[in-house]
Amino acid sequence: METQKLYYQDPTLREFPAKVLSCEAAGEAWKVVLDRTAFYPEGGGQPADHGLLRTASGEEISVTDVHERDGAVVHTCTAPVEVGAAVTGLLDWGRRFDHMQQHSGEHIISGILCRLYDCDNVGFHLGAEAVTIDYNREITWEQALEAERLANEAVWADRKVEISYPSKLELAELEYRSKKELTGQVRIVEFPQADRCACCGTHVASAGQVGLVKVLSCQKFREGVRMEILCGERALRYLSGTYDQARAIGQRLSVKPLETLAAVERLESELAAGKERLAALEQTAFAAIAAEEAGKGDTLVFQSPMRPDSLRRLADAVGKSCGGLAAVFSGEGEKWAYALVRSDGADISPLVKALNQSLRGRGGGRNGFAQGSVQAAREDIALFFKR
Repeated sequence: METQKLYYQDPTLREFPAKVLSCEAAGEAWKVVLDRTAFYPEGGGQPADHGLLRTASGEEISVTDVHERDGAVVHTCTAPVEVGAAVTGLLDWGRRFDHMQQHSGEHIISGILCRLYDCDNVGFHLGAEAVTIDYNREITWEQALEAERLANEAVWADRKVEISYPSKLELAELEYRSKKELTGQVRIVEFPQADRCACCGTHVASAGQVGLVKVLSCQKFREGVRMEILCGERALRYLSGTYDQARAIGQRLSVKPLETLAAVERLESELAAGKERLAALEQTAFAAIAAEEAGKGDTLVFQSPMRPDSLRRLADAVGKSCGGLAAVFSGEGEKWAYALVRSDGADISPLVKALNQSLRGRGGGRNGFAQGSVQAAREDIALFFKR
């Protein structure tokens, strides 16, 4: 049974009357076929429409998925409907228009990229967060941004989208994009000055309705690249969010939003210089601590919390000075990190195993060195080494 596809006749149709041709149970859902529908079925990289079926009694049943099967459009519904009954279909228009913006924006930028850089669009996915497109040749970030600029110029020109169903002879003379060999009636979607492509999806009426095309990334993928884009309201939300974040960062750094990069680079420089000064001060302090433990043999040292690399350097210094086992713990309460060093390089694993078992620890090492952490009080650590 064929379903009349209203989404091709009028992609802006949001509400329509229909008759139920069949309704079959499928697990916890029901598969419903109508004589006519404006719900677009998943296909060509575009997700299915969602919405409601309203019965004559006023009951509203959710449509959660839509697929085409042998010419019939099958609606996945959350409840059954009576075969032969009249219903009203109500589209989730926000979802549909978002898909139209993303899909149309993808056509525009893909047409431009394929024309400029002699590549093919070999993959398209309209996801919940972003649109990903795969191209079969390398495209630089600069080339992607140039395509973005031209795509937005096409959007702002706001030319009417042209949809046609050419005959076989007309199609043979027509230059258009297609991911595969096509048979039967071919639907051509054209965005003047940007793209002409065989496509079964729904699109905006004119390029201006795409609103905006923004490239987020362009990364090496197989023999080409994978590009991530946002269009329309998604692009606006993303750019608004990044601006709000840049403004908040700018307020913290006392600079304007577009000056945050330079301010962060200054902070990084200051942080690097501070780390160098800290390392020099630590070296002096560690040398003094090591001098106090010189020649004492096995030595246990407690320090306030410090970075793992600092803890290791202190243990190395004490180990060289004491002439035995240097057990250095940094932390407080019942959370301590440790570094163990044997000056003779002997196997330290039996000690580490016993330490971890007794003090709820984890960690390990070899060749006279081990590093890890324990959950125990300072007194318990001291008692372990005393024993």
